Amino acid sequence: MTPALAAITAIVVLVTATLSGIFGMAGGMILMAFLTFTYSVGAAMMLHGVTQAVSNGYRAVINRSDIVWPLVATNMAGSLAALALFMLVSFVPDKATVYLVLGAIPFVAFSIPKSWGLDITKPFVAPVCGFVVTALTLTAGVAGPILDVFFVRSPLTRHQIVATKAVTQTLQHLTKLLYFGVLAAHLLPAADLPWWIYAMVAPLAMLGTTLGKMALDRMNDGQFKSWSRYILFVLGALLIWRGLSLLLG
Repeated sequence: MTPALAAITAIVVLVTATLSGIFGMAGGMILMAFLTFTYSVGAAMMLHGVTQAVSNGYRAVINRSDIVWPLVATNMAGSLAALALFMLVSFVPDKATVYLVLGAIPFVAFSIPKSWGLDITKPFVAPVCGFVVTALTLTAGVAGPILDVFFVRSPLTRHQIVATKAVTQTLQHLTKLLYFGVLAAHLLPAADLPWWIYAMVAPLAMLGTTLGKMALDRMNDGQFKSWSRYILFVLGALLIWRGLSLLLG
């Protein structure tokens, strides 16, 4: 890894962690897109997993008073079921698949009818959320917009949404590290990243999360939800275009 690439990676990690600290999702999608473009799929999944696990874990810590723990527990049950399925089929995506699924996620998320009642506080919805979101995380690296559907349509406040999502996303990214780093490692080329890159991105993810928390506290619930939608639509369109260009190129 060249010094220039390391510096660019550091800047992207800081900026996207700040976005994640505000909106809890968009930053992770941008980071995954950058890493998939720059590195192999295996390396991208591992580096993204470390960065997002630290970022979300730290966000959970600084918002710990707002975490709704019963939702975390039931969500995790569904996540473990998804991991078991992926272990069974040994699925590993290529770059085009990562981009296409990643880009489609926001459009699918916002097209889900409210009549489906995807409110994570309702009985049995949290395990379904855990299964779907973890399956998408293991396919595209990120599933924040789908996770957001289950939370935004709930009666939770913006701080409860960000805090509880942070815990569930931390667990999902740890699951991703387990899958791509251990369980499916034999299906991928070696990540071939120096150890110090992981040490470099961890504090930057924490710094960005802190900056994002400061911005979140200055927003109201309406601004939080409307800005999330605009950012994700534009980002999703760009990612789909990139995925199609790989398939057709």
